[in-house]
Amino acid sequence: MNSKTLRTGFSLVLLAMTLAGCASYSGLNTEGVSLDAKNLKAGQSLSGVTLTPAAWPKSDWWKNLGDPQLDGLIREALRDSPDMQIAEARAHQASAAAYAADAERMPTLDASAGISRSRLARDQDPSGQGGTYSTLRNLGASFNYNFDLWGGQRAAWEAALGQARAAEVDQQAAQLTLSADVARAYSDLGQAHIVYDLASEDLKRTRQMLDLSKRRLSAGIDSEYQFQQTESLEATSQASLIDAEKRLQTAKIALAVLLGKGPDRGNEIARPKILQASAVALPSVLPAELLGRRPDLVAARWRVEAASKNIDAGKTRFYPNLNLSAAAGVESLLGDAMFGSASRFFNVGPTISLPIFDGGRLRADLDSRDADYDLAVAQYNKSLVRALGDVSDSINQLRDIGRQIGAQQHATDIAQNSYDTVVQRYGSGIGNYLDVLSIEQQLLQAQRQLANLNAEQIDLSIQLMQALGGGFQSETQTAADANPPHSTTLSR
Repeated sequence: MNSKTLRTGFSLVLLAMTLAGCASYSGLNTEGVSLDAKNLKAGQSLSGVTLTPAAWPKSDWWKNLGDPQLDGLIREALRDSPDMQIAEARAHQASAAAYAADAERMPTLDASAGISRSRLARDQDPSGQGGTYSTLRNLGASFNYNFDLWGGQRAAWEAALGQARAAEVDQQAAQLTLSADVARAYSDLGQAHIVYDLASEDLKRTRQMLDLSKRRLSAGIDSEYQFQQTESLEATSQASLIDAEKRLQTAKIALAVLLGKGPDRGNEIARPKILQASAVALPSVLPAELLGRRPDLVAARWRVEAASKNIDAGKTRFYPNLNLSAAAGVESLLGDAMFGSASRFFNVGPTISLPIFDGGRLRADLDSRDADYDLAVAQYNKSLVRALGDVSDSINQLRDIGRQIGAQQHATDIAQNSYDTVVQRYGSGIGNYLDVLSIEQQLLQAQRQLANLNAEQIDLSIQLMQALGGGFQSETQTAADANPPHSTTLSR
């Protein structure tokens, strides 16, 4: 290649770069601004709560609930649930997309070889005779490389890699959600057993009252109307027991579905133990470390980063691009001349491309990428606000429900004592039927309310563990523990 050719090529490059201003992205900017967790005030809502580094949940946080059977069920769900299979497949898809984006940055080299036998017709034969046979043999290779002058391909790969990392974290979020759902369904199953026991005890009481009422009727103390009222109450208790049995079976099926099994799996689950509620405490570094402890927040941050890289890749499409293609090989009609100098060929073709006028397609594409970034930032902000709200709501409800349970237990004990006394008087023939009926209903209501509060306390404990990230800790958070960042705000 002589100097004249070099000067010509260099001039073309300068001309292309000069014309680069023909397609411009001026005036297109992002508007999304991420929230800083330090600026979200929660001091008043969380005042008076015990602060301790030990409040961060462990990866197997559910063991603190105190039932070994639950540990086995959660591990079964994480292994067999279709929800986890879906999350794994999505992570695989994102990983494959990142792999493809990385492959786009690499040159391509193809090889080909072929042989063809042909016979010419008279009108195809230059000699006009026809019937000429020929054999064409070829062997060649081609090369193509798109120079990433402005880093657009690398930015596209980094964007895909960010999406892949977000999908991996989504998989962790799915594990946390599934384990919390199983724990809550397990708690619901225990609650269903308790409600069934209460309904059975209520039916036992009403049948006792029916027996007493029957004896009082025979003794002429009660009227037929009072006896019929007791019969009606006994029938209502039977209906409540049937409803409790139905709810118990529904709870078993719901848990079996979460495990990824058929409904019969629920019948194999032993009655849950009474679960232990978590202590009311928060980590001392909340909310700063929450950004690395909640998988949904980590995934949202990765998506913001990926959207930012997509913008960088989109901007490079406005610049000149250089591509190099080459091919070389041999082609011959004669086998003995296959590798002779007359059969050899090659070509080299450097190409410079430049967008000059495209009707606004590039600007529209970049504007769309800007909107994607703004959306990713908004979703991150929403996740951050929701995360702090989840923690505050759970901790505030847990802080007060203990006192509710104490007060309700006292009310239940009083109702039980009152019921024992009034039934004894009623059986001796000196009590009032309406008093028995009223006290019995108060006792049933008090017992159900106490059971509901205990179940709510367990459910809130599970929600708090989930709100605090359920033992998840991102790699970036691990590094941040050694080198705390100056700011957690995402920006472009």
